[in-house]
Amino acid sequence: MGPVPLCLLLSVTSLVVVVAVEAQEATGGDDEYTWPQWKVPLVRNRRTVALSSPGFMAKPQGELNGTCGIECQRRLPNPSLADLEEFLSYETVYENGTRTLTSVSVQGLNEVNAWPAGNSSTSSKSRRRREVYGTDTRFSIADKQFSTKYPFSTSVKISTGCSGVLLSPKHVLTAAHCIHDGQDYVSGAQKLRVGILKEKSRRGKGGKGKRGRGKGKRRKGGEDKEEEEKEEKDGGKERKGGKGKDRKSRSRRSAEVEKPSFRWTRVKQTQVPKGWFKGGASDGVAADYDYAVLELKKAQKVKHMDLGVIPSVKKLPAGRIHFSGFDDDRPGNLVYRFCSVSEESKDLLYQYCDAKPGSSGSGVYIRLKEPGKKKWKRKIIGVFSGHQWVDVNGNGAQQDYNVAVRITPLKYAQICYWVHGDSSECRDA
Repeated sequence: MGPVPLCLLLSVTSLVVVVAVEAQEATGGDDEYTWPQWKVPLVRNRRTVALSSPGFMAKPQGELNGTCGIECQRRLPNPSLADLEEFLSYETVYENGTRTLTSVSVQGLNEVNAWPAGNSSTSSKSRRRREVYGTDTRFSIADKQFSTKYPFSTSVKISTGCSGVLLSPKHVLTAAHCIHDGQDYVSGAQKLRVGILKEKSRRGKGGKGKRGRGKGKRRKGGEDKEEEEKEEKDGGKERKGGKGKDRKSRSRRSAEVEKPSFRWTRVKQTQVPKGWFKGGASDGVAADYDYAVLELKKAQKVKHMDLGVIPSVKKLPAGRIHFSGFDDDRPGNLVYRFCSVSEESKDLLYQYCDAKPGSSGSGVYIRLKEPGKKKWKRKIIGVFSGHQWVDVNGNGAQQDYNVAVRITPLKYAQICYWVHGDSSECRDA
């Protein structure tokens, strides 16, 4: 396969591969391909206190180093209920720069179905490493007629340089390290924005027509429109020059694939679990809490993807995961991939998916049948944390892996509460 499939033909091929893979997963017994039903514990707010405003001085992280990974975590004791409540407590940062800390209580933990105990893991005999394994198996979804269709349309771009996935019309799930380095929020998190893939340009064909000239009265929400237009210029070639040049570029565009463009919206508030922060008991398990939820100022008219909980990906007959993101080495393109999981613990996945910086924060999903129905549904079962150097034996020796954070019943309860604001709506997964 060519490393950068940009033309329409290869985009169509990528879509065919997705369909073929999912058709393959549709064979086999019903129980093996049905979403398991879970009783989820309750995560409730206990107390919220105001904190000083963040410094927003941290630099964005391309890859994480010194992470206590699956091998390292095997040596850690199982967390107590008090530890879990500490890890699931969270900070909220608002668009005006204010910050709060909310402590939580966990109820009904003993009612949860059996989950892989402690820090045990399952693994294959051999493990691969690095961002890309030999032949690059990623697919560029270069044509917006595909990238703006579900499930690719749920993928979003974070202004700090990461990816994310729509959990609801107003909520995005991403990696915590995309906005916080464990000690402070990154500089770009102060004015955080999310880019949603859009189908049609408001400026009309060739940049002319209604509102195409950029003059005249500005509508309400003109600030968001300005941001859209700015991003379109940043992501492609800015339209400049006289009429002759414009005619040439227009004829060129008619023969080219129309690449994705973004509709940018501001983030109202950001929530990060305390387990991600460095210092204290969370140091050994910080990798398990590399996730965050961003609440948008405006609801998006785009189909979102629900959360799901699965006890083991490797035990599924196909054992594949899927995710799409905006890899830095393919600017302007949404990049899709699927692969097998090489090793899993109760909180982490090591996997073979080819990925580059920029894809961190993507929603990792699988497709299973809904209980009692013939309908198949994709659900997010993890967050792609990215390429990491992990501590494999606790003595400082490090190896590099592509890592994803799993959605456990407890994380499901917390994220669901952040989205709905009512823990009673989050008892079943």
